[in-house]
Amino acid sequence: MSGFLTLNCPLILGSRSPRRAELLSQVGLSYSVRAADIDETPRDQEFPADYVMRMAREKAAALTAPESSAVLTADTSVVIDNAILGKPADDADAAAMLRRLSGRCHQVMSAVALRYRGVESHSCVVTEVQFASLEENEIAAYVAAGEGRDKAGSYAIQGQAAAFVEAIRGSYSGVVGLPLHETITLLRNAGVLACLPPCNPPCDKMSL
Repeated sequence: MSGFLTLNCPLILGSRSPRRAELLSQVGLSYSVRAADIDETPRDQEFPADYVMRMAREKAAALTAPESSAVLTADTSVVIDNAILGKPADDADAAAMLRRLSGRCHQVMSAVALRYRGVESHSCVVTEVQFASLEENEIAAYVAAGEGRDKAGSYAIQGQAAAFVEAIRGSYSGVVGLPLHETITLLRNAGVLACLPPCNPPCDKMSL
């Protein structure tokens, strides 16, 4: 079955994340993958929202591509107490992060940047995630399973860690790594997406 979204130009996904690739494929978009290596160290006293936006924009700027191609990049961080929880250094670090998230609400910030024909647009989405209180044996078993070793905040909401989540307010796909509604809006507003056919019968407003 063909998708209802059609691209006007080649789309480059500037990320090695298989989750972001899967999300783009989920909505039927074709793309090639090219990732840029940049310094991802937060600056002193840099706010988390500023950090994720800077990362997404610097990733886009670091990739060279023809102006006829669109470059899409993103960055996602788990934030609690205004501190960024990155990928764990080791299993002990992963367990410490999960203890910090246990029984509390944290934020997941996902920024998206798009460069097309010399023009950049971007968006940042903040989603609140409420974790259940975790037992030490749950934390130990999850860490040993290895699912969160390469994930911000040491967990994957699309995996077994879904059992930890009591509630979510905001973009589920943003927590996975690419907020789809905001991404599609950027692509559409930039002219990367072909115009969608009119409703039959016509409607006053179309939403994705």
